[in-house]
Amino acid sequence: MNFFGAKDGLVHISQLAQRRVQKTTDVVKEGDKVKVKLLGFDERGKTRLSMKVVDQETGEDLEAKQKAEGEQPREAAAGGAE
Repeated sequence: MNFFGAKDGLVHISQLAQRRVQKTTDVVKEGDKVKVKLLGFDERGKTRLSMKVVDQETGEDLEAKQKAEGEQPREAAAGGAE
């Protein structure tokens, strides 16, 4: 990946998919274009990227979507048992 000019980054195997990945080629192959989220930088200044928190079709941030859904008020069931 190349972004912000000459900055490169790698997606760790644990950040490729929601499921456990045995081989990177199970998910991606060289030359694939994928959507990632910048998680931050490690203590050595290397980028931390994730594919598993981004919808690969739409580019939507799945973490932000889950947080927003969790913050919405939920309806309580009326007439609960006492």
